[in-house]
Amino acid sequence: VQLQASGGGLVQAGGSLRLSCTASGLTFRNYHMGWFRQAPGKEREFVAAVSRSGGNTHYADSVKGRFAISRDNAKNTMYLQMNSLRPEDTAVYYCAGSTNVAYGSGRSSAYGYWGQGTQVTVSS
Repeated sequence: VQLQASGGGLVQAGGSLRLSCTASGLTFRNYHMGWFRQAPGKEREFVAAVSRSGGNTHYADSVKGRFAISRDNAKNTMYLQMNSLRPEDTAVYYCAGSTNVAYGSGRSSAYGYWGQGTQVTVSS
């Protein structure tokens, strides 16, 4: 199983980025998917999650209205559109896969598969 996150980079505050997570080695449509992030010196935190069909989404309060999670099961890929970025969004962003009904709870323990992370840096 491999989850490959990409799309990170350096952007100015107020800008946008779109992250992608491409899965291989698993039946993608059978997995709920999520994004987490970890800033230097901080614990990993939940960002957003999407159900297997894409019909249900969940967001951390800190990103509601600015970020949008989606998936394309035909392409085995999940996305995170990030708009109105802030310096506090700076972190390594990780994608993760879950078969747990608690995937939207925000708990990282609900996820069994993790990607390697992509760096997002937002300058002020």
